[in-house]
Amino acid sequence: MIKVLKRLGNYMGRRKALLPLSVALSAINGLLSLVPFVLVWLVVRTLLTTGGNLAATPVWNYALAAFAVSVFNVLLYFLALALSHLAAFRVETNMRRQAMHALMRAPLGFFDTHNTGGMRKVIDEDSSQTHTFVAHILPDVAGSIVSPLGVVALLLAVDWQLGLAALVPIVCAFGIMGFMMNPKNNQFQRLYLDAQERMGAEAVEYVRGIPVVKVFQQTVFSFKRFYNSIIAYRDLVIKYTLVWRTPMSFYIVAINAFAFVLVPVGIVMIGHGRNAAVVIANMFLYVLIAPIIGLNVMRMMHLMQSLFMANEAIERLERLTEATPLPISSEPRKITSYGICLDKVSFKYGDAEKEALHRVCLDMSQGSTTAIVGASGSGKTTLARLVPRFWDVCEGSVSIGGVDVRQVHKAELMQCVSFVFQNTRLFKTSLLDNLRYGNEGATIEQINRAVDLSQSREIVNRLPKGLDTVIGADGTYLSGGEQQRLVLARAILKDAPIVVLDEATAFADPENEHLIRRALANLTKGKTVLMIAHRLTTVQDADRIVVLNNGEIAEQGTHEELIGRQGRYYRMWNEYQRAIAWRL
Repeated sequence: MIKVLKRLGNYMGRRKALLPLSVALSAINGLLSLVPFVLVWLVVRTLLTTGGNLAATPVWNYALAAFAVSVFNVLLYFLALALSHLAAFRVETNMRRQAMHALMRAPLGFFDTHNTGGMRKVIDEDSSQTHTFVAHILPDVAGSIVSPLGVVALLLAVDWQLGLAALVPIVCAFGIMGFMMNPKNNQFQRLYLDAQERMGAEAVEYVRGIPVVKVFQQTVFSFKRFYNSIIAYRDLVIKYTLVWRTPMSFYIVAINAFAFVLVPVGIVMIGHGRNAAVVIANMFLYVLIAPIIGLNVMRMMHLMQSLFMANEAIERLERLTEATPLPISSEPRKITSYGICLDKVSFKYGDAEKEALHRVCLDMSQGSTTAIVGASGSGKTTLARLVPRFWDVCEGSVSIGGVDVRQVHKAELMQCVSFVFQNTRLFKTSLLDNLRYGNEGATIEQINRAVDLSQSREIVNRLPKGLDTVIGADGTYLSGGEQQRLVLARAILKDAPIVVLDEATAFADPENEHLIRRALANLTKGKTVLMIAHRLTTVQDADRIVVLNNGEIAEQGTHEELIGRQGRYYRMWNEYQRAIAWRL
């Protein structure tokens, strides 16, 4: 527990002192919570022993004191929870903030290999797991420890015989609880969290795939991974619940069995000459306060579960954000020219056995356009993403203007490269803000010029509020081709000397493809361009076409040269021509 508290304390910042103060106040609250019960017991005992003569007894004083202590206790508990909540909110906020800062430093390739649904679940939901533990469980546990000790002391002090009788069900309940709190149960908690994470990740993927499911008239069962994750989660929870059904039933019976033990013992005591009024009054006290132990035992059980969940949440978040940022040179060099060179580059993903690229050598002179073609899985996207340093190469080097990208500061490298991928990304904010991601200091004149060059003017004119229209709100949605043109406007606004295009026209209809090509011509004018394309008609005019096969360069040259060689590119070209000429 101390280890978890220390880890949580790292996220509390200057509010770290609030938590022990909250725990101390809660402990005092736990002791004071017994006082009203004692005062009520004194009222009952006084009435029973004096025959109900209110005028001769301090009953009203006891009653007023019980009321005053109860009001003070409520205020004390409120203050304790207020302090713990302040600490809990800071923990939750800082966990999310540090996670986002860590992700901002992670290599760009990290986001290609991690599921967005899983990341959202860890950052959003798992960080929330700590809130209940810090804000509620920790303050309550102080009272849960102090209050039962006070109850036991009170039980033995008032009447040790009845006290020992009241402890019998408590000891039985603790024995059952100890059995249920076996550390082996933590394995289930991990399996449970894993199942939740898988289900959350698959849910995100399923929601994204709903259009496809609806178009082909399928049901939820068609998305087998999502369906299987739900079934696995259900089976896991049901199995675990059934395991603890019997022990939990015995525990509930034991912790609430005080009357079944106290009443026979009380009858025996009265039969042996004890004052009946005193014994009945004492039994009243015991029946009244003994269940407090059961309530606090349940809190302790929740403590162990919440403690594990909080620790697991921290570990999962730290595992997610432990991705080591790409090393930055202590003496970064400046890029002065923008030719690209890949020298004997080899690369493989993680623990993969096969290399995605093997000893690739490629020179792209400044201002030239190089097209990368090949079958799916041949390494095209990997090659393109090594240039802006999504990952570091395993062997060889990637250089821009003669400078190894590993020796360039990441901010300068990102400033040198514009990306246009096949999966466009517009944020749910105004179109103006979306475009300014390319250049935060851009003026309205520069933005309008980028809109015109990207062939997006008719899109802007059609929107209800023009550039101030919020994308994805009030029914304002754009087609894939329209989004692609606006992404091109953002890239034009950035005006980087190197442009990486990954299937920029992949999802465009013929009309949008024509406009996107014109926009691309404006974007790439005078730039060093690295283009990935499946539509071979888009690469005919490239200065060089590179054909990849199984991570190696099979051939390269201009369109005419490669057609003349009648090699792999020639066969790809003929197959492509037959495909686009095919009619039903």
